[in-house]
Amino acid sequence: MVYIPIYFLWAYYALKARTIFFFNTCNPTMRNGGFIMDSKKEIYDLIPPQFYPKTQFIKEQIPFDEVVAVLEKSAIQLPLIAKPDIGLRGSAVKKITDLAELATYHAKANFDYLLQDLIPYSNEVGIFYVRFPHEKQGRITGIVAKEFLIVEGDGSSTIEALLKANPRYELQLKALQKEYGHQLKDILAKGEKRNLVPYGNHARGAKFLDYSHLISPQLTKVIDAMCLQIDEFYFGRMDLMYHTWEELEQGKNFAIVELNGAASEPTHIYDPKHSLFFAWKELARHITYMYQISVENHQRGYDYLPHKVGMEQYRLHLQQSDKIVYF
Repeated sequence: MVYIPIYFLWAYYALKARTIFFFNTCNPTMRNGGFIMDSKKEIYDLIPPQFYPKTQFIKEQIPFDEVVAVLEKSAIQLPLIAKPDIGLRGSAVKKITDLAELATYHAKANFDYLLQDLIPYSNEVGIFYVRFPHEKQGRITGIVAKEFLIVEGDGSSTIEALLKANPRYELQLKALQKEYGHQLKDILAKGEKRNLVPYGNHARGAKFLDYSHLISPQLTKVIDAMCLQIDEFYFGRMDLMYHTWEELEQGKNFAIVELNGAASEPTHIYDPKHSLFFAWKELARHITYMYQISVENHQRGYDYLPHKVGMEQYRLHLQQSDKIVYF
């Protein structure tokens, strides 16, 4: 429903560019522009290290003692986050509390993945950034805040009952039963809160709220200064965790969770207060930005993705999706 009109707009831009794979020139230093099969590790390597948590790449199915050695050498602390190097909507992202859990994750993972320090901040936002190649400064085009899947105890109900009482949370029940098992039978004390999904992902139960009204010159200056240090980055959404909004506007106490490229959604459209028409307008606005940036970079000498190569990348994308969605 949301994307049907956007497919027609994409087709129009594809005809103008004479390729459906025009997006790869949007962010020339990202694999496929950050649209499909983009490596998170390769993207982190583009970002100055002070802006993201310690991260290590783990090759699929290497001996587990090598994983432990990498962990010890990196000084990444448990608990930590494990996530696919090539991901999709939060699939196979897991908080790991001890080496036994890490061993289980590693044995099951039939994909390359990352180990990452937990970010010590409790708030998360997604900030959409756009800059045309000829511009010296970029702009923030949308901000989404994220409410995690947190249940609050009443002293008598099980966690499972609390989940069932919330229509949004109940949609996650099967996945949470698989992850937590008998722990969902625990009864939380009155007022006690438990964060069951510590990732700000819509598909994992987080609630998205439009915070675009908080776009300010101060915040734009902070985000722009950071993005200008990322080679040939022009279009995408960065998910940030931060301590307080005031500190974020001062460029203090925040870290990038992930940087997304051409596949980025302006996720503030998912605020329940917004209409479908608002979503269509925002999606069209951002895809137009992406097309215009891609064309400008093509004119600068960056080649569009050949059709045969693009179709092969799409086939690999589907294979990767199957691996991690059903992890």
